[in-house]
Amino acid sequence: MTSGVLPCYLPLGRAERGVMALEVTMEKFVSLCKRRGFVFQGSEIYGGVGGFWDYGPLGVELKNNIKGAWWKAVVQERPDVVGLDAAIIMNPKVWQASGHVETFADPMVDCKACKRRFRADEVARGREPEAAHGHMVDISGLSCPECGGELTTPRMFNLMFRTYVGPVDVEAEFTRALEELTRDDRGLAQERIRRLKEELDRATVYLRPETAQGIFINFDNILVTSRKKLPFGVAQIGKAFRNEVTPGNFIFRDREFEQMEIEYFVRPGEDEKWHQHWVEERYRWYLRYGIREENLRVRRLPPEELAHYAKDTFEIEFLFPMGWSELEGIANRTDFDLRRHSQFSGQLLTYFDEKTGEHIVPYVIEPSAGVDRCFMAFMLDAYHEEEVRGETRVVLRLHPALAPIKVAVLPLSRHEDLVPVAHRVWDMLRPHFMTQYDDSQSIGRRYRRQDEIGTPFCVTVDFDTLQDQAVTIRDRDSMAQVRVPISNLVAVLKERIQEGC
Repeated sequence: MTSGVLPCYLPLGRAERGVMALEVTMEKFVSLCKRRGFVFQGSEIYGGVGGFWDYGPLGVELKNNIKGAWWKAVVQERPDVVGLDAAIIMNPKVWQASGHVETFADPMVDCKACKRRFRADEVARGREPEAAHGHMVDISGLSCPECGGELTTPRMFNLMFRTYVGPVDVEAEFTRALEELTRDDRGLAQERIRRLKEELDRATVYLRPETAQGIFINFDNILVTSRKKLPFGVAQIGKAFRNEVTPGNFIFRDREFEQMEIEYFVRPGEDEKWHQHWVEERYRWYLRYGIREENLRVRRLPPEELAHYAKDTFEIEFLFPMGWSELEGIANRTDFDLRRHSQFSGQLLTYFDEKTGEHIVPYVIEPSAGVDRCFMAFMLDAYHEEEVRGETRVVLRLHPALAPIKVAVLPLSRHEDLVPVAHRVWDMLRPHFMTQYDDSQSIGRRYRRQDEIGTPFCVTVDFDTLQDQAVTIRDRDSMAQVRVPISNLVAVLKERIQEGC
């Protein structure tokens, strides 16, 4: 990709998207995640809760590796970005200043017949562009996509989760108010409800719907302590929460999710140059960690899809099983956030330019990726099926840096002479790699299990090991095998994993 050219640039609307080209359906993908311990339904034994998921032993490793690869690329390898871990719950004025209290909403409709609830922009997809938060859409003439019934008029639904700070017992207070109403003590009930409302107003806070605001309100703290000069960025990984009307497509749209965001502060007038820089940087990151270019594209949002704060936005899209969908957004937020927080807090959030003697309100370029969507994309892109000796081999060709297990140790059998040696090899490898030990079923089945979870290398301990003190390394992708002395094993595996990186 040449500098100055946006990769796979497509100024397309949602209705013009392509068709599925992956080797795996959503059903196969969900089954693999559950069967191999990547993702479980949250609270599954109690029937679950829509939009909440638990990451299993392999899932948490893959997720941590994705976050580590992102942090390495945007913080460790760059001289101009520092990190932050801000609180999930912040003063509610933060969300008033950011515009979330007023505009962070989706249009919602209900079916009068089957009582199902939908996002209005999803019902209207194909006729209307996908709405950004806070945008109403026209659904006149449309019916319920499930049963064909009549739909209610769209109404805006704020997506922020509310909670309360401090000892506020809402249920008890309302119960007392109802008891007073039952006794015809309307005056007491009204006074109790009035006091409760005042108390709730004081105690109401929100679970953050994005991590970005924690960076903006810490702008001055970071500027003073890091001594960075423009342009510079602040990176953050953390949980966010959105009370989605219709969570779905497995972990694609959740109510609890994790974000990887950068707020990159630049001089006004240089924002478009840096916007392009970050689109190209982020696109290259996905290629670097193995996603095939044919499954990626960049789309510039039309004006009607822009968020209220955005001058311009590009989306890096991935070809998911349900079609092209957003993987990461890179927005030009201008100086909206710093100006709003300066206005609402009374504290000036500016950068002092020593050369000109002026205070500058920087513009902000924001690359924002979802960890869960990245998790899906890397796994879906890596999924392959192939025929090997008349059987179907499922293999996840994950980048070695992302693979949850780097090396599996497999004794040829549970023979009493092999097991102690295999355990010694495993003990030797564990300080250097995330490993797994497997001695159940035939060696062929164990190879297939490791292929299916993306393990780059298997180390086999066999009866020859007892004589030559060597083991066999099997490569996941080529299935080629090579004999290596145990004394050289760690060095050889590090070299091979590094070559893959």
